[in-house]
Amino acid sequence: MNRLYLRESFSVFLWVVIGAVFTLAEQTGGKSAEQPSKESIQLLDLDGQSSWQTIVDREKGQYLGHPTTCLLEDGKTILSVYPKGHGRGGIVYKRSLDGGRTWSKRLPTPESWATSREVPTLHRVIDADQKKRLIMWSGLYPARLAVSEDEGQSWSELKPVGDWGGIVVMGFVEPLRTAPGHYLAMFHDDGRFFEKNGKVTETFRLFQTLSTDGGLTWSYPEQVYQSSQVHLCEPGCIRSPDGKQMAVLLRENSRRSHSHLILSSDEGKTWSAPQPLPLELTGDRHCGKYGPDGRLWISFRCRSPKGKTKSRPFEGDWVGWVGTWDDLIHGKPGQYFVRLKDNHVGYDTAYPGVEILPDGRFVSTTYGHWDPGESPYLLSVQFTLDNLDQMASKFIKSK
Repeated sequence: MNRLYLRESFSVFLWVVIGAVFTLAEQTGGKSAEQPSKESIQLLDLDGQSSWQTIVDREKGQYLGHPTTCLLEDGKTILSVYPKGHGRGGIVYKRSLDGGRTWSKRLPTPESWATSREVPTLHRVIDADQKKRLIMWSGLYPARLAVSEDEGQSWSELKPVGDWGGIVVMGFVEPLRTAPGHYLAMFHDDGRFFEKNGKVTETFRLFQTLSTDGGLTWSYPEQVYQSSQVHLCEPGCIRSPDGKQMAVLLRENSRRSHSHLILSSDEGKTWSAPQPLPLELTGDRHCGKYGPDGRLWISFRCRSPKGKTKSRPFEGDWVGWVGTWDDLIHGKPGQYFVRLKDNHVGYDTAYPGVEILPDGRFVSTTYGHWDPGESPYLLSVQFTLDNLDQMASKFIKSK
């Protein structure tokens, strides 16, 4: 154990469901070796399901990307923030009042939001006195925070949280069971932004920071992992069904290995050593939630060391994974590997927001190059796990 204080252009009802055998990764000296899996996973392709898709925002000739979303307590209002540019630029703000089926025009924002230099992230928090608020992070140096105490109707300016910064601040903000109003958040850095005038290094460092006042102030970050061989970054957190264990999924940025997983059973005081995830979950910026039946939906960018293969045809696309907690922590391939949308330019897609509505619908939102030759824009896809089951069943019956 290591010490840590560390988501109808043409009428296509063509959806592809392919039964496939994937491979699992074994970690050896910082490199991954694939071996045949004894278990199989089904591939589902939602790219042609245009009736499930909603355009969130689009502007001709303008790059729009990297959204995060936040579902409010009413179970139908979703907020989204994203930069006007590739991973940086003034923050754009939108709202949906009907669970992501339609979206508002761009909403007014505080003046300082135009100065954001990185991907903003949005989170709901509550303090020990049951005061509810929303917080929005903007990263690099110094990390800055904006706060809303009226469900996003108005916001404060961005203000530095401390004499530190990082990349994709924060990958997640997770409530702790230690006391009301306590939260843990994680981010990473490569030497450039943790301190003022930093310089890029070959070492990636994973940090965690704590709040004990409902997200208003945060402790000086503690390093939880570092390596010059395995570059772990962009953390996403999922709790066990009983809430007693946290799993953090991590992108591997050197592309020498699969994505990784660390686990904590003591609310982040200590974490397990990183272990590689199976190929089915290898990619970037994992974001997941449980469905009504206890299965997990995890959305991410499909990227692996080996690139596109016959058993992994969705490389570079916006994808998701359906499985169980047991599948996740024991390196099993899961039930479904799903392409939500075909991305037409490299790997430039899928910093996903994932929400689960009271009726069991998932709303996954991200950006991508959805139309050849056009600038990337934001899209939501809505579906239930029952929808995926029906697609899989129909394919099996047709075989």
